[in-house]
Amino acid sequence: MHNSCPRYLIMKLTSFTMIKKWSYLNFCHSIIAMPSLRLLFLALLMEKGDSVCRLQGFSQPPELFQDGHLLIGGIFSFRTGQDYVVNTFQTIPKVRKCKNFNFREFKFAQAMIFAINEINRNPEMLSNVKLGYKIYGNCGTMDILRAGLALMSGLKEEFSDENCTKSETVQAILGHSGSRPTIAFARVVGRFQIPISHFATCACLSNRKEYPTFFRTIPSDYYQSRALAKLVRHFGWTWVGALAVDNEYGFNGIAAFIRTAQEYGVCVEYSEALSSSDPPETLQRITQIIKLSTSKVIVAFMSHREIKLLAAALYKQNVTGLQWIGSDAWITDPSLTDSEGHSILVGSLGFTITKAEIPRLGEYLRQLHPSQFPESQFVRDFWEDVFDCSLNQTANPQKQPCSGFESLQNVESKFTDVSELRFTNNVYKSVYAVAHALDNLIKCDGGKGAFPNRSCAGIRHIQPWQVLQYLHTVNFTTREGERVYFDENGDSPARYELVNLQIASRGTMEGKTLGIYDASLPDSHQFVMNSIPVPVSVCSEKCLPGTHKVLQKGKPVCCYDCIPCPAGEITNLTDSIICLKCPPEFWSNKRRDACIPKAIEFLAYNEILGTLLVLFSLLGVFLTLITTLVFYCHRETPLVRANNSELSFLLLFSLTLCFMCSLTFIGRPSEWSCMLRHTAFGITFALCISCVLGKTIVVLMAFKATLPGSNMMKWFGPAQQRLSVLAFSLVQVLICILWLTITPPFPLMNMLLFKDRIILECDFGTAIGYCAVLGYIGLLAVLCFIIAFLARKLPDNFNEAKFITFSMLIFCAVWTAFIPAYVSSPGKFTVAVEIFAILASSYGLLFCIFLPKCFIILFRPEQNTKKHIMGKTSNSDIHY
Repeated sequence: MHNSCPRYLIMKLTSFTMIKKWSYLNFCHSIIAMPSLRLLFLALLMEKGDSVCRLQGFSQPPELFQDGHLLIGGIFSFRTGQDYVVNTFQTIPKVRKCKNFNFREFKFAQAMIFAINEINRNPEMLSNVKLGYKIYGNCGTMDILRAGLALMSGLKEEFSDENCTKSETVQAILGHSGSRPTIAFARVVGRFQIPISHFATCACLSNRKEYPTFFRTIPSDYYQSRALAKLVRHFGWTWVGALAVDNEYGFNGIAAFIRTAQEYGVCVEYSEALSSSDPPETLQRITQIIKLSTSKVIVAFMSHREIKLLAAALYKQNVTGLQWIGSDAWITDPSLTDSEGHSILVGSLGFTITKAEIPRLGEYLRQLHPSQFPESQFVRDFWEDVFDCSLNQTANPQKQPCSGFESLQNVESKFTDVSELRFTNNVYKSVYAVAHALDNLIKCDGGKGAFPNRSCAGIRHIQPWQVLQYLHTVNFTTREGERVYFDENGDSPARYELVNLQIASRGTMEGKTLGIYDASLPDSHQFVMNSIPVPVSVCSEKCLPGTHKVLQKGKPVCCYDCIPCPAGEITNLTDSIICLKCPPEFWSNKRRDACIPKAIEFLAYNEILGTLLVLFSLLGVFLTLITTLVFYCHRETPLVRANNSELSFLLLFSLTLCFMCSLTFIGRPSEWSCMLRHTAFGITFALCISCVLGKTIVVLMAFKATLPGSNMMKWFGPAQQRLSVLAFSLVQVLICILWLTITPPFPLMNMLLFKDRIILECDFGTAIGYCAVLGYIGLLAVLCFIIAFLARKLPDNFNEAKFITFSMLIFCAVWTAFIPAYVSSPGKFTVAVEIFAILASSYGLLFCIFLPKCFIILFRPEQNTKKHIMGKTSNSDIHY
């Protein structure tokens, strides 16, 4: 009952006339789905009376037909385009008339007939079994579904009980070329276990729960979508537009593409859907979106109807410079040449199935004649269109009658062109797949079948569901060496050719093969292609090494700004999202793409500041030596003797050392130089101030000794002077020894002061040691200043105290200003400040104490007499 109900409505006419008013399909489904109706139906059948099988509704004969033991059905839209009709649901819809010729679909039908005839002539396949066919040329989803129901039910309106089991059901259906109509009737046909096979590519048809009987000899769009995404990634396009036809084919295909593209880091600027039946406003809106977009690449998962409409609209608005990426539904469609604005599609890239050759098919197509299909109105219309004549003068009186000698042998048309048999080869393979399944079913050996208990099917009454079982196991190789089989989802192996649309010499658009994509290979070997020039389509240019990506607010991840890495951070990668910090000893270069060793900075001899300080230091040494020479040459003069020549020479010697110790602060710090510079500075200055202090005490003692009854000079003679200088200096030596013993100064690479360079400096080891050295010198200077201040009112001609006082003022002022300047000076300038303090205080001592005396010695010799020096105190008994 389950098998006969889809074909014929069996009913008792005398007592069940009410059911006639029901639709055939709804009634059958109600019987199957509702147990109560099924019982009622069986009870009515058991009543006595005459019963027949009656087909509900009107029958539509096939366009092309050939009888046979086993039938294969086909649905191909020989025409495209229908007038838009709104169904009222008050009357049964009639078959709507289709308009334009579609030679490709008619070629598919003839390829199916050619394959069936070829199989019938092959004694090794289906021997003693003749294959027939029923081919419909309907267009429009509703009429395609009507054709599918006709292939299920047959054509005869009534059968009696005796022959009600006779079947007119086809064993398989090839069709439709489009995914949308295939999805529509696959849901119906699939329920009755009738396998269908053609080249609808929608990935949704791989769902075995919804379409358990669907097989196809073309890969699923799932693989095509991934191939398109890999193509986009291959050319470095990260900013694309996406268009889809407004049906399951387009939605599923473009959704799979977008998912895969996003995995590859590609962003979609816009995603729109269009149908050829949409109002003009939709086309205008999408055209405007494309015109205003910044992406130069458009992925179009559409049919040839939508892409031609879109191309014409863009052509009228002069929108050019776009790179189109097409799906197999339109990329090699020959009708593109006939569309307005097809020139903007030149250069389009897309994947399509591989080319093939079908031997003798071209010869067969050229032998077509209306006499072969006398019942086919389409074949007559086709003939009249090709030769511009009339086979029926009454119907077409405006055309010349056909002579009867017309032939396709010398006609060049899309129908007779067999140079690129892509989809046509799929029809050819589909017929052979069904034939191999039937052949395996008929040749089944007992105990090796595909049915329960490994039984075989009855050869006289082969049912479609039995053919379905054997389609799962089909595995054969074509004459071209192509292997044909189906996976668990009913899909064929995914292998595509990458084609580039170009204008051929004859003015038509042809796809030039650039590469291949084979999904069965490892991922790294799936895609092979030749290089071609392509435009750039990115939302943002690649971020070069040294910059990192910062996303633009409110835009996809492919839209970003390239921001230079911060100082001290680098990236040597393109399109980096982060910058890496350099190690502490390194710093970023100007391009921020590599870490280079930080510049080590110290006060060097070869730089301007270091050179100037060296010159001033040597100048101080030179002036000190000149002064020493002057004093030495005039050592017997009253002025030199009156100023304690021994301490003067010791002071000049210590000043020479002070000037020279500043040189130890210049140059690359090392362990020895760090220890030497601070200790040398402390000891030499302690010696220098000790000499000044000694001279100050001598001056004070000398004048105190002139008082009656004073014997002070006895206690501070030359020996005591030398001892005092030695004692004051030894204290500093002791401080330095303790400092060097406990925590000596050492070279330090200071990375904290500056980020981009390292300051090589001498660390004090302990600040206490440096403060002790500096503090002791300050103590001596203050003491010297106080004593000199006390002697400020002594007679002018002899008074050296006022010069010492002034020199100590300079000394104290310099070193007081040194402390804040030293703390605030960065890097090597800290050392420069310390050298400046040493030189300034040394020059202050040299000029304030010795310059007036040298001036008198050299330029006022008349004042360098004992009488002038003694002045009012000429009778004083002073020992020099």
